[in-house]
Amino acid sequence: MKWFVLIAVLLAASVTAPRAGAEQTARVDHIVTVTDRRLQVFVDSPAMGRIVQVDVLLPQQRRTARPTVYLLEGIDSARPDQNDWTAQGGAVDFFADKDVNVVLPVGGAGSYYTDWQRDDPVHGRQRWETLLTRELPPLLDARFRGDGRNAVVGVSMGAQAAVMLAERSGGLFRAVAALSGCYATSDAVGQAELRYIISTDGSDPDDMWGTVTDPDWAAHDVPAHAAGLAGKSLYFYAATGFPGIHENLGTPDLPDVIIEGGAIESGARLCTEALRQRLQDLGIAATYDFAPAGTHSWPYWQDQLAAGWPVIAGALGR
Repeated sequence: MKWFVLIAVLLAASVTAPRAGAEQTARVDHIVTVTDRRLQVFVDSPAMGRIVQVDVLLPQQRRTARPTVYLLEGIDSARPDQNDWTAQGGAVDFFADKDVNVVLPVGGAGSYYTDWQRDDPVHGRQRWETLLTRELPPLLDARFRGDGRNAVVGVSMGAQAAVMLAERSGGLFRAVAALSGCYATSDAVGQAELRYIISTDGSDPDDMWGTVTDPDWAAHDVPAHAAGLAGKSLYFYAATGFPGIHENLGTPDLPDVIIEGGAIESGARLCTEALRQRLQDLGIAATYDFAPAGTHSWPYWQDQLAAGWPVIAGALGR
């Protein structure tokens, strides 16, 4: 008799309980209105296992559906409650007259916007690729009249992530702008760079893509999978690291900007030139801006948002 009761309980559970691993749908938990065109959208993300802040900029006229531009920040965030594209990159003013939705994930600094293998003791669960490529697009398109045409723009760490996400998500993104990024993750130098950056805030690099021999490092290598960029509109920027028009006596932290920002940008230049060679070998066209001067800093990226916009806008029909 006990066996019949046990079987009945198990059958009932299999009917009423959700299947383990069944995909859940993200939902909007609540919205904070900053202005009528600037919103803080708090998304209950099954992938992240928590509520995630995503800021949204809306166009002036909202009678018809429109494309969406995703903006990814770098390794350091000036404010934990704001994406640096609005805190330092001038995105609010730049997009004031653009007929697009703008999505700015908050809290992704240092994550490489990827799905980490294990929860991180510093940042918790990191499943940014699933959030950005599977959960948010249908949710935000439905809520804010997106038309399914998307572009992604990133700086520094976010540049690598922007190109990586574009490669790995099929036709989701029509255009990519990558500013001052490095893109190899599987060779010794590229992996060492990422592992060092991740470790600077106390995170364990193994939590992201595993140990040095884990195939996940190769799976996320942009040059190795560059064929996935075919057919997309691409814009790449990197400077030499030499002081430029934005370095002067009024520049905050000028020595750090020139020395550290110069060295980092010089490395990004080499990374971008290597990716250009790879894309040329594959016959994939892209627009490049290799500036003769400029450091790894926001004033230059703000300029480049405007410089690269025609490439993005063309792909989005804007």
